[in-house]
Amino acid sequence: MVAPTPITILTGFLGSGKTTLILNLIPQLPPTYKLALLKNEFGDVAVDSQLASAQAISGVKELLGGCICCNLVGQLGVALEQLRDEIAPDRIIIETSGSAFPATLAMEVNRIIKESNDEKYVLDGVISVIDVENWQGYEDTSVTAKLQAAFTDLVVFNKWELVDERKFDTALDRLGDLELQTPYVKSDKGRVEKSVILGIDGAQAREMKDENTHAQGHGGHDHKHDSDHQSEVEVLSVTLRGPSASGVDLDKLEYFLLSPPKDEIYRIKGFFYARTPPADSTGRRAGKASPDGKLTRYILNWAFSRWTFTPVPSTLAGFADDEGEPVVRATIICAKYSSSKWSNRIRNDDLLNLEGPAAGQGELVIERIS
Repeated sequence: MVAPTPITILTGFLGSGKTTLILNLIPQLPPTYKLALLKNEFGDVAVDSQLASAQAISGVKELLGGCICCNLVGQLGVALEQLRDEIAPDRIIIETSGSAFPATLAMEVNRIIKESNDEKYVLDGVISVIDVENWQGYEDTSVTAKLQAAFTDLVVFNKWELVDERKFDTALDRLGDLELQTPYVKSDKGRVEKSVILGIDGAQAREMKDENTHAQGHGGHDHKHDSDHQSEVEVLSVTLRGPSASGVDLDKLEYFLLSPPKDEIYRIKGFFYARTPPADSTGRRAGKASPDGKLTRYILNWAFSRWTFTPVPSTLAGFADDEGEPVVRATIICAKYSSSKWSNRIRNDDLLNLEGPAAGQGELVIERIS
């Protein structure tokens, strides 16, 4: 099964820092990673695209002369298909003009996904960038304003370093006026950790598989870079071990994935073993069960209450073992001050356990690593 191409929608008014956010993301990606950019600009001059092309983005396509959520909506599917065919990207970022409504665009992407019989794409997240220095706040708290904000998975506050604390608090108040649990992060001069912005995709999965092949201790993950940005997120490392050939309890796992408010957990990503193909957040199963009942290894990518599963080859001959790979190895990216709550909930509410006769026999280790 080939993993679908993840799509990230990035919106925000002109000058808010969307392109800077993308350019600061690129150095955090693996050298062979293929990132494609679909831009929507008014007019016929594409300065940002020229800049993006010079920074090793694999492909750039533009929709010019109109708004991507209005008169250009019909062109979106064609543009995505061209990017996929020409460069086979690991991810597509749709960067919209400042006037584009993320709700309309997200619904159009979901329509394209639904009509794609070969499961080409998956919507990974909708991110809105706000320039705190120049932002005047939402004009109103109408149903329309709330609808747009409800389709935003994450708000990135940019240029907050240039204003006093009172002005930033005012920006938070304007977001709070919408009475929605929309999570936010403050950028580090236009930089946000990739683990907050992006979920796992095929290229990252290959990198993780290589890491886990030689893993020791708690996952073998190199957390040096993760710890560089501790101020706005907290990261948990979760490992569940059990008797040989144990699988995860999928009912408990699904309950766990349905539980977090999106302003407390941003991402859950990792590997686990299961005997039955798990279902993603749309109810679609990740392949077919093995006829001989063997365990299958899956990648979990959870982002803002949506999740996908991708079956991948095991590094240990197709089964979890108490002397080898854990049944579950995951990283949970939490909002600030939320990691202790979720560490306790996972333990106390039995959110991760082994299936069948092995239930209750697992060794669960949860550590905060940043």
